[in-house]
Amino acid sequence: MERGTADVVWSGSWVAERLGVGLVGDGELRELLGLALRRNPKRAHLLVSNVLGKHVPQRPSVVYGAGVELGRRVRALLGEDGARRAVVVGYAETATGLGHSVADGLGGAPYLHSTRRPVPGVARAGGFEEAHSHATSHLLLPEDPELLAAAGPGSALVLVDDEFSTGNTVLNTIRDLHARYPRDHYVIVALVDMRSPADRGRLTAFAAEIGARVDLIARNTGTVTLPDGVLEKGQALVAEQEAAGDAPQDGPPHPRPHTRLDLPWPAGVPDGGRHGFTEAHRALLEPALPALADRVAQALGDGPRRVLVLGFEELMYAPLRLATALEDRTDAEVRYSTTTRSPVLAVDDPGYAIRTRLVFPAHDDPADGPGERYAYNVAGAGFDAVVLVVDSAADTPALHAPGGLLDRLAPHTAQVLLAVIPSYVPGAPASERQEEVPMQLPEPLRGPAFSSYAPDEVGWLLQDLSDTRLEAPTEEREEAIQSGGAHYAESLPVEYQPSAEYQELFKSALALSAARIARAVGTVTETVLAERGPRPVLVSLARAGTPVGVLMRRWARARRGIDLPHYAVSIVRGRGIDANALRWLAEHHDPADVVFVDGWTGKGAITRELAAAVAEFEKAGGAAGFNPEIAVLADPGGCVRTYGTREDFLIPSACLNSTVSGLISRTVLRADLVGPDDFHGAKFYRELAGADVSGLFLDTVAARFDEVADAVDAEVKELLAADRAPTWEGWAAVERISEEYGIHDVNLVKPGVGEATRVLLRRVPWKILARRGAGPDLDHIRLLAEQRGVPVEEVDSLPYTCVGLIHPKYTRGATGADGKAVESA
Repeated sequence: MERGTADVVWSGSWVAERLGVGLVGDGELRELLGLALRRNPKRAHLLVSNVLGKHVPQRPSVVYGAGVELGRRVRALLGEDGARRAVVVGYAETATGLGHSVADGLGGAPYLHSTRRPVPGVARAGGFEEAHSHATSHLLLPEDPELLAAAGPGSALVLVDDEFSTGNTVLNTIRDLHARYPRDHYVIVALVDMRSPADRGRLTAFAAEIGARVDLIARNTGTVTLPDGVLEKGQALVAEQEAAGDAPQDGPPHPRPHTRLDLPWPAGVPDGGRHGFTEAHRALLEPALPALADRVAQALGDGPRRVLVLGFEELMYAPLRLATALEDRTDAEVRYSTTTRSPVLAVDDPGYAIRTRLVFPAHDDPADGPGERYAYNVAGAGFDAVVLVVDSAADTPALHAPGGLLDRLAPHTAQVLLAVIPSYVPGAPASERQEEVPMQLPEPLRGPAFSSYAPDEVGWLLQDLSDTRLEAPTEEREEAIQSGGAHYAESLPVEYQPSAEYQELFKSALALSAARIARAVGTVTETVLAERGPRPVLVSLARAGTPVGVLMRRWARARRGIDLPHYAVSIVRGRGIDANALRWLAEHHDPADVVFVDGWTGKGAITRELAAAVAEFEKAGGAAGFNPEIAVLADPGGCVRTYGTREDFLIPSACLNSTVSGLISRTVLRADLVGPDDFHGAKFYRELAGADVSGLFLDTVAARFDEVADAVDAEVKELLAADRAPTWEGWAAVERISEEYGIHDVNLVKPGVGEATRVLLRRVPWKILARRGAGPDLDHIRLLAEQRGVPVEEVDSLPYTCVGLIHPKYTRGATGADGKAVESA
């Protein structure tokens, strides 16, 4: 215990003063217990233990040591032989870790805790009710049906709870188990014995009734005195505090990436005592703990000085032992607590035991249905890092969703690590007793560590290849691509560094077209919300789609007050979409909510690629439900039905490469860099930060949202009633141009302002076809063409503003003498 603060203000004084609740006992009792108010119709007050590791973060060595010491006292009572033949049972949810620690102290005794989580295929070996609890039904589900049977004359059943108050729960348990597995000795263990004299007499009478010896061992003893009407007064006080709104609650969700820890959990070792934990399991776990702690310490790095290991409801022992090992192997100050089902009022007063409360939805698909869960005294506690430990059954989309536990923790710590322990599956062969945990994909990359976008603007489902040399000269890449020696996604072009003249051209184009783009953003976003709402998940096709996805997210927040999730994924022509990214999305969101977003359409190649890729993903066993339709800002090719405009005009984000796309490269897919379990790769060009205009582009367009709102409303109303079926006129035009110019390869014809810009920035251009009379939309095209020595040919009857032609059958021998110009073949 840490007496430094316990002697200053007792953490039960707030309740005691207002309700007249008294706590009387030995000298250490007030250091062990504080008081809080329940939101519970059966009991007004809650005794809050400072050594249990449930509601109050405590040093893990203190929590574990308290249980082990009680176990040693039980061993002294039973003797060495009796201790070996005893069975220990702990109570869910608060005492699962305490009971396990008692079993450790007892030495060699098997352990089982009650559970509120039914497990298919596991027979119930007992159960009982907890009268004062908010969640009453307890199940006993041992894998070995003989675990609870008497192990011979004199064998004892040891029942462990955090407090022994009325004794009703223990009496219910013994009555149920004695009828099934009669024995002549029971030992009740608790941190505190708070029974009244009447309750003590009732236990004695019960022991005589069943003809068994009942012993009780407690760390401390005392009583709680309750005045008349305390339940009603407590309920009124809770209502008053909640109505006043001054009880500290959650802050707003704060999207921030977390790191998943790949813990080498020893094979065959259960995640806890839900189905039984034996000495053989203990012998496997103990030597593995140092390596587990080292993995956590390595993931934390040297920065955090104050770390919380946070367990999950009944999963208390595994995170506790992980925390004790971490405490031994790091210089950081380590604390331990767990989440809970128990609803308790929070009051930010030093005389109250529950200072802050985080509220989040249940994330383990509980049998009794969805409901709120809580983490107490975590917010505002100054933790530099939180290590959240859950079992795989609780690693669900609800855990990761906005408003979920990970989301709630983020505002209160700089670092969140998620450690998932495989849930134990009873009845399987010994080598397969742990649930097969699916391959765990990493969390999305976010700025500022990856990209110059704010972390809440977009999560990149990519792997960071920033330190890998991927760039190749443009001419060398083109020759390799056209000869079939390499795919365009296996390397990157050298990033174009815009001249001062070109940068000014971008800025003037942005100023000229910002309102036009804002209107298209609003139109496509409102169309998506109308047809794919109420809360679509935006998934941009990196990287051209990413600025559009960010703008759509900004529109939804500014105009509708909705925070839409937004991710960026890779799709590669001829190779399909990143299947691992789809897998991650399906694990964290409903695939039906996903809306794919891109910047513009050309001839519709990516539209077809995505449809084929999603069908292939489902055929290969991937999650069903993804809609392959793309929402785009501009659809000059007539390839999609959800768009902001079908005009082919200058989108300034097409003018540049990474410097208008969060400093992220085009995506990379190469077998030696991207394995079967990896996301596609990309680079973050941190060194180009001085030239970055990504924020300028977003802010300039978003600043025009209000002025175009009325026009958007009218346009969306009209579009929703119109026939927006794709016409594919762009594809027909590309095929015609390919034949007319003797190219005979539609992949070398890039229609539209955006695609023509890409040709000039990334490929070896042959010529630019420009619609006769096209104005400022093509100023940047003309400048780039002049810089590269590429002719611009004005033509009539062009369905696009311009078309870029890549040099057909390119070899470096076709390059002009100056190294830039490409001669006609």
